[in-house]
Amino acid sequence: MSLRLTARDLRLGHPGHPGPPVLDGVDLDVAPGELLTVLGPSGGGKSTLLRALAGLLAPTGGELLADGRPLRGPGAERALVFQEDGLLPWRSVRRNVELPLTVRRTPRARRRAPVAEWIRLVGLDGLERRLPRELSGGQRQRVQLARALVGAPRAVLMDEPFGALDAGTRAEMQRLLLTVREREGCTVVLVTHDVDEALLLGDRVAVLGGGTLAAVHDVPHPRDPAARTDPAARTAPALRALRGQLLDLLAGPVPTPPEKGTR
Repeated sequence: MSLRLTARDLRLGHPGHPGPPVLDGVDLDVAPGELLTVLGPSGGGKSTLLRALAGLLAPTGGELLADGRPLRGPGAERALVFQEDGLLPWRSVRRNVELPLTVRRTPRARRRAPVAEWIRLVGLDGLERRLPRELSGGQRQRVQLARALVGAPRAVLMDEPFGALDAGTRAEMQRLLLTVREREGCTVVLVTHDVDEALLLGDRVAVLGGGTLAAVHDVPHPRDPAARTDPAARTAPALRALRGQLLDLLAGPVPTPPEKGTR
């Protein structure tokens, strides 16, 4: 069962530090099973919002809710995936994937089947005994994805998870995420700086700017992963028009040039 995440007049910042909040007045409702992508300029609060949804940063104002209840601290129902894979270098692929179940003290006999299933689903069959240093960047991200999902979270929070990958590997991971999300039905919030990635993956795109939520747009494409990644779907007029709107939002207002003769 997927998780609903709701922000009401949310304010996020750093308690005890002077200056304006990083985000203020954010109202956002992420529906159960939705894949929401989040765009914004560097320093615009994307990762701050994700940390708050993960329970790692407490709001300084407003409300943050999970299924209508106050969200307080991290929880097993929410999993985090980072740009850096964060794998433990001394643990094999299998032992990295099973880590959330080990932390929960799931008996070893009950860990074997889900760990093996997720290793298979992310395409790492035969690599169970390898250490992270023996894997490519894309393979390490597959391990991280399997580790995040093995505990059956209701929401997955992803902070630019494919940003460090080459173009081909990134496309493979994007397709894998769409397929896995369709299979699991979990809620996904994915932060990215890439407009095309936001449009490919998102059911909706949220744009942060000016210290708040500037806009939320529905993405006009099919949910089916195969149809979504079809080149014809990605060049549809409605999608191209939305891409232009998002680029304009991210660019911000054009500065007014000084009048002639002024300095």
